[in-house]
Amino acid sequence: MTIISNIAVALVAVLHLYFLVLEMFLWTKPRGLRTFGLTPEFAEASKTLAANQGLYNGFLAAGLLWGIGAGSIEFKVFFLGCVIVAGIYGALTSSRKILWVQALPGVVALGLVLLAGS
Repeated sequence: MTIISNIAVALVAVLHLYFLVLEMFLWTKPRGLRTFGLTPEFAEASKTLAANQGLYNGFLAAGLLWGIGAGSIEFKVFFLGCVIVAGIYGALTSSRKILWVQALPGVVALGLVLLAGS
């Protein structure tokens, strides 16, 4: 069960690395514009804020990967909790889609981590 929970945590980490790339490097590019439904003008005006947001997603991914590498249930639970809270906040303030794309994978991974006990 630990292997399955670690795979789930790793998938959430990879998802957040993808968010990092989207927000830090693709925000003003066609893929970023399409993904976030932005106009080129808004994307250009907000690219510094988006890059900061992407950096935070990178920190979440790093924490999750650190938890796997250290075999620390506490790190995994903490960082998955952060992912879930960020997903809920994003769903309430930005787009409901964030609940399904960010929070739900975090909830599933957290459940598996707690079931595995590691």
